[in-house]
Amino acid sequence: MPIQKLKNFLDRNGVKYVSIQHSPAYTAQEVAALAHIPGEIVAKTVMVKIDGRMAMAVVPASHQIDFDQLREIAAAEQVELASEDEFKDLFPACDVGAMPPFGNLYDMVVYSSEVLTEDLEVAFTAGSHSELIRLAYTDYEQLVQPEVARFSKRIS
Repeated sequence: MPIQKLKNFLDRNGVKYVSIQHSPAYTAQEVAALAHIPGEIVAKTVMVKIDGRMAMAVVPASHQIDFDQLREIAAAEQVELASEDEFKDLFPACDVGAMPPFGNLYDMVVYSSEVLTEDLEVAFTAGSHSELIRLAYTDYEQLVQPEVARFSKRIS
């Protein structure tokens, strides 16, 4: 999804947001540092396969997925990390690995870490490795309607 399409979607829904340009960064923690934003509010979109179906798991930059917990939450037999080759064609207008956490726009289930609800705002890459969108978490949750659960843990 090109960044403009995402911005148009947010505008149509009356969502207030800030767009932050930064030099290219390829990890959520790098993005947080460049944008001077705490890693807890920078969400990274991790593509997973749940019983063979592609889904998004959204966690803070400072966290990693607990796959056992996610498998229980999804009531699935198997949950595994998807490879870039498996999902890159699903997001043709996005830089690989920079897709925004709006799986609802791609008919994809979204699981959001409960930790993200602890902050008033959330920020995420918006289709490129050099732009970030920051908005109220409640707006994100209302638009995406993710399954919110505790399935991430802080990276040591």
